[in-house]
Amino acid sequence: MGISIDPNKVLIFDTTLRDGEQALPQSLSTKQKLQIARALDQLGVDVIETGFPISSEGDFQSVQTIAKELKNATACALARCVAKDIEACGEALKVADHFRIHTFIATSDIHVHDKLKKSQDDVLDMAIRSIKLARNYTDDVEFSCEDAGRTPIDYLCRMVENAIKAGATTINIPDTVGYTVPEEFGGIIQTLFDRVPNIDQAIISVHCHNDLGMATANSMTAIRHGARQIECCVNGLGERAGNCSLEEVAMAIKLRQKYLNGLYTDIVATNIARTSALVAKICNEPVPPHKAIVGSNAFAHSSGIHQDGVLKNRETYEILTPQSVGFTDNTMRMTARSGRHMIRACLTQLGYPEDSYDLNEIYSRFLKLADRKGQVFDYDLEALLFFQKQDENETNHFELETLNVMSGGVNHGAIPTASVRLKVGKRSRTESCTGNGPVDAVYNCISRLTGIRCKLTSYKINANGSGMDALGEVNVNVDYNGRIFHGMGISTDVIEASALALINACNIIERARLIDREKVKERKEKNH
Repeated sequence: MGISIDPNKVLIFDTTLRDGEQALPQSLSTKQKLQIARALDQLGVDVIETGFPISSEGDFQSVQTIAKELKNATACALARCVAKDIEACGEALKVADHFRIHTFIATSDIHVHDKLKKSQDDVLDMAIRSIKLARNYTDDVEFSCEDAGRTPIDYLCRMVENAIKAGATTINIPDTVGYTVPEEFGGIIQTLFDRVPNIDQAIISVHCHNDLGMATANSMTAIRHGARQIECCVNGLGERAGNCSLEEVAMAIKLRQKYLNGLYTDIVATNIARTSALVAKICNEPVPPHKAIVGSNAFAHSSGIHQDGVLKNRETYEILTPQSVGFTDNTMRMTARSGRHMIRACLTQLGYPEDSYDLNEIYSRFLKLADRKGQVFDYDLEALLFFQKQDENETNHFELETLNVMSGGVNHGAIPTASVRLKVGKRSRTESCTGNGPVDAVYNCISRLTGIRCKLTSYKINANGSGMDALGEVNVNVDYNGRIFHGMGISTDVIEASALALINACNIIERARLIDREKVKERKEKNH
């Protein structure tokens, strides 16, 4: 078997980088995916589904890069029951000492007849052939019966039995469209254990979607009936209404361990808040305030009755503490007088190992921020670290040098005007423009200086921290030739943060254009 586990351990299979990413309006870069993968590895995830290698060259490279980097988690990649998909997985993952290939095919009547236009026997044969092919690359093979929640139970039992015989070591039972309710889904899992004779030769997994808001409940019911792997995403990201939320099942299992007869996971609970925030930033998907475990309201109390109870005993209205999932009280206050040792100590306390950042680079940025703000908090330090990781090892074609803005209401005779000096390659260029507001004027300058004509489709500004001195964080989505690109900027000045966000997006577009040019060049060379 690919993974042998304690019968009381529930494996956590994270698919943020595959199912979660495919629901985003923009694709993530290899560097962004690697950053998330490292956080998941530190979080204690058992298996990380790194992507779908056959889907694009970029996804193939991301899967390969992450597979090389993982220290603890098993790297996994997805494949349809198609030979070329499985071969692509094997090729991308071979850089890892141990890896998993996850192959799937639909089994419900509506999918088999209307989508695949095949018979049940044809689908069964495809599954068996694919599992056997995957076993040529690894002894850790997972097979999924897509839309198992709506699959006739007799056929589902037959499929599972034959998949295990073919060599699958994990069998995944997905509620692909979030159709089932907990007792119904638990009954499906129980029936498999009762009727499939070789069920003990594989780990039973579940992958539940949240279309009816049942994903976490269905997953928890499944492990009560014998499933020992839950497939989930950080912050519940995923197709349509999302997937089962990693933080919800991890903390439910931890908090209700006695009720669950000793079941447990290896998730490091105190890393949950940091991982959630990182995924939200990189994916440009803010966590809703009411989100369980990681939402800003999760540990807030407004009712006078609740406040009175919490002041007397927190357990009256809190079943978890903020600290148990990694939230802090933001008490680390730093000024320009703080030395490198203080910055290193604060980052260590926040959970960042020394080898995960460049201290000199972080300290340089910290001093500039401290001079502007006076006092720097832990959330500021994390923001600096995040942007340092975004930039490291990447050459930016465009860099902001200076920015001057004159603003005022056009109805009072003032025309918003901006002057921007931008480093373009090795040269510095300057442009001045007007606009219908200061940000519009700045963006007109950047558009002329970069030569990139893109359409702004989304502009969001948030306070990173609290109070008057909070950092302004700007996220933009732009449409360039039909593709959506995401940019992010952060500064005490929201106009500067806005400029940095668009420049960040332009740098990503420029790198994409460079890759496209290289591909055209390669094709021409092959033709000659």
